[in-house]
Amino acid sequence: MDHMLYVAMNGASQTMLAESANDNNLANADTVGFLGDLEAFRSMPVYGPGYPTRVYAMQERAGVDFKPGIIRSTGRPLDVAINGNGFIAVQAPDGSEAYTRAGNLQISANGMLTTGAGYPVIGNSGPIAIPPSQKITIGSDGTISVLPTGETPDAIAVIDRIKLVDPPVGSLVKGSDGLIRLQNGGSAPADASVHLVTGSIESSNVNVVDAMVNMIALARQFEMQVKMMHATKQNDSSAAQLMTL
Repeated sequence: MDHMLYVAMNGASQTMLAESANDNNLANADTVGFLGDLEAFRSMPVYGPGYPTRVYAMQERAGVDFKPGIIRSTGRPLDVAINGNGFIAVQAPDGSEAYTRAGNLQISANGMLTTGAGYPVIGNSGPIAIPPSQKITIGSDGTISVLPTGETPDAIAVIDRIKLVDPPVGSLVKGSDGLIRLQNGGSAPADASVHLVTGSIESSNVNVVDAMVNMIALARQFEMQVKMMHATKQNDSSAAQLMTL
């Protein structure tokens, strides 16, 4: 059978992977602090006996779009957004340190400060616990102040500070859980230059229009590759008929 069939089949399968990544970006267009994935194709010659006359396509994640999303004011005391570059440090399910720009914070049933997805927020000495209080304030530097339940307004106390980091984006990778991590593992140092916008959240940085256009382009590309496979089948059938003459 003609090698064109395998080349077209490979291109179609890789296009499907790119469509999946683009669809994931589109599905998270309303997810707080979501950073879109960048996808790309590259040529992969097939090496073996003889010359590499066939070149296949390989879809790969080109990286993460670290462009900040739009900051929207909510007025909610526990909502924070990164002003510019940087990340909020959180504890991943495996206990390691990871990073996010999702600042829709909340207090869990056991008093832990977590993100909207349930990841504990890390402070000066580990996950931050919030004592029973009637008022919580988060400063632009991540400082958390509380007014304990039953106390007078002058009893406000600082209990911890959210760890804010700003490692080089070239050293970061994005996991399947949406969290950002250092490529070589470990943790990044706290960076005092990172500041928060309180009472606000950052929207996803996915451009819906661009994602829709890309989805249409990938669908047409997939359709073209399927047509190439059908053309190969027709060529094979025609060649078989000629051989019977």
